[in-house]
Amino acid sequence: MADDLTNFFPPQPATATRPLLGLTVLVVEDSRFASEAMRLLCLRSGARIRRADCLRSAHRHLQTYRPGAVIIDMGLPDGSGADLVAEVRAMAFPAPVIIGISSDPGGEALAMAAGADAFLAKPLESIAVFQNTILSALPLGTRQPGLQAVDDDRITPDPLALRDDLSHIAGVIDDAPSHAALDYIAQFISGVARSAGDQPLEDAATALARVRLSGTETAPNLRHLSGLVKSRLAAGARF
Repeated sequence: MADDLTNFFPPQPATATRPLLGLTVLVVEDSRFASEAMRLLCLRSGARIRRADCLRSAHRHLQTYRPGAVIIDMGLPDGSGADLVAEVRAMAFPAPVIIGISSDPGGEALAMAAGADAFLAKPLESIAVFQNTILSALPLGTRQPGLQAVDDDRITPDPLALRDDLSHIAGVIDDAPSHAALDYIAQFISGVARSAGDQPLEDAATALARVRLSGTETAPNLRHLSGLVKSRLAAGARF
């Protein structure tokens, strides 16, 4: 790589228990629940984390900082995560590791086609999967010999972050969403529900996405989805 890799990786030796020590990870993710999972994964791995919740915020971070890894959600409130993957890949000095993440089964193909080095599927709870994905994608000159992921422990995000996500999307629904916003609502709730293991909520989000694609009336599905979200908020979002 033409640029000095020490700009991305400060001289801070990693350890067997913290194999990502010294690495700064920019997580571009609008879900607080998913971001909390990433925070815990980075903490357990020794990496520093910065978070952007939309494309605009991500651009500000990339103008100021030089992360060693960028993890980008494929569905963001102000545009496509795949577009951001392509932008980062095309930078004069791109981040050494670019990873796509999504709960959508089609997200991996989208991320890889845009230029991602690897892909992570939500819900992401395995520390070993997280570490191995980043370690495998690191340029050879930055990998320390003998380092490997720790035993496969799992993390559990704070349920308050889940409540924040539901409150956020309830507000989006109440704002008389446009057609584009309906796509975002379906995608966001589907991802949150899958991460939380809430099959009825995920099914309702999938049904909304299906009727949007078919061009039929979405109001009944949106009302049903809104009712499910509000019922979970009323119950304290305990899944």
